[in-house]
Amino acid sequence: MDVIGREPPSRIDFESLVAADPRQRGVMLVGAPENQWFERKSVRVDAKRLAAALIGMANAEGGMVAVGVSEGRIEGIDGETRKVNRLRRVPVDLIDPPLVLRVEEMPVEHSDRTQDHVLVFLVEPSRHAHQRTDEEAFVRAGDSTITLSRTAWQELVYDREADAYEAQPAPVGLEGVDSARVDALRKAIDAVGDDLHVLRARSLVTPDDRLTVAGLLLVGVHPQRFLPQALVRVLRYQADETGVGSRQTMVADGDRRLEGTIPEMIEAAFSLVEDWAPRRRALGVDGKFGPVDVIPREAWMEAIVNAVIHRSYSMAGDHIRVSIFPHRIEVSSPGRFPGLVDPSRPLEIARYARNPRIARVCSDLGFAQELGEGIRRMVGQMRQAGLGDPVYRQTSTSVIVSLDAASRISTTVADRLGQPALDAMALLRSTGPLGTADIAEAMGVTRQTALKRLKALEAEGLVMRTGRSPRDPRSTWVIPGT
Repeated sequence: MDVIGREPPSRIDFESLVAADPRQRGVMLVGAPENQWFERKSVRVDAKRLAAALIGMANAEGGMVAVGVSEGRIEGIDGETRKVNRLRRVPVDLIDPPLVLRVEEMPVEHSDRTQDHVLVFLVEPSRHAHQRTDEEAFVRAGDSTITLSRTAWQELVYDREADAYEAQPAPVGLEGVDSARVDALRKAIDAVGDDLHVLRARSLVTPDDRLTVAGLLLVGVHPQRFLPQALVRVLRYQADETGVGSRQTMVADGDRRLEGTIPEMIEAAFSLVEDWAPRRRALGVDGKFGPVDVIPREAWMEAIVNAVIHRSYSMAGDHIRVSIFPHRIEVSSPGRFPGLVDPSRPLEIARYARNPRIARVCSDLGFAQELGEGIRRMVGQMRQAGLGDPVYRQTSTSVIVSLDAASRISTTVADRLGQPALDAMALLRSTGPLGTADIAEAMGVTRQTALKRLKALEAEGLVMRTGRSPRDPRSTWVIPGT
């Protein structure tokens, strides 16, 4: 039976689900979109498919699986006692190692006011790597549960077993918590209850209610008193090489150390890099020449967020470095990629959250999106700007990503086209699809001149015309792949 009534939420959280009345709970379970942390299953779900969903969340950032909700309605589980008992045994019978989680039969109400229940599994991010007893392994990414190859499974085991540092007790108790930061988290996740209740909702305390390292980093008072390595250092150079000794190229006052909680460090880094980022004079979105970013803002922001969320906080004596050069930005993060991966092929790197609790809270606060999308977004932003892909390299202890202003267009092609044509392409990157007349107006040239430049770009495969025919007056010009 369909659930009708109040408007469903845009996201769902276990604490708000517990606090809701049965009717509103049904609205929430039916209406909330599935995402990294929430999935619906029919009561008819096969036990192996349920195991896959639970494993995927345990191997990623945790989450919640609601059984008894399907096809936009509450099915309920009442009258399915034998089936429910089998599903309750899935974490022990079908998952290796067995998964310890919370299971609740929550009252709900159908649209005709009849009462029922749904079966809710609350999955914490696990310190261990889990697989099904048939040796199939999974990870949750976005709104999908992905099957892992054996190589990817080995990488997950390596990463998860090697570094569960964020879940360890912090070197300070709950007295080290900043209540204002907890309040911000409470509002972000629509939690109810006292500070300890909020910390429990995001696994920021241990089972015996001791503050974790993740909790200290996210909501603690000056975490660097206890974790001096947990800082971001921003360096600014006046040449494209750092130089050494008397030839060092760092600008005066070009070395800043940013401390505080993770959200505070991210915000401070954004503000400082925004001021220091290299710029050049070029045609802007408004069709006027002025200063524009050499490296896309969204790309370096993504690199900083990825570094802060995924670095190895257990590595004492090292910190995140953001190095700003006239033609590139580099971000160095302590800790290597998991397992054996090829950094030269970043889109093929299977990313697992080294710090799933930190990743979850950063997503709650709006700093990060779903697992595994950061590298793809960086590549997309660089390509849209006509620049080369981010370049990754590993040292024995760190990962470094370089965002370089080198163009994807060869020097020969650029010389052949000329700067006016390249400016037309830059305009399209900034604005999206435009008609010939719009481009001519923005660049202050005749339609004929704009068309000549666009056709030169089209001949090189750098722009394309969309429309029903070459004479279609509504046709527009676009950058392929954007």
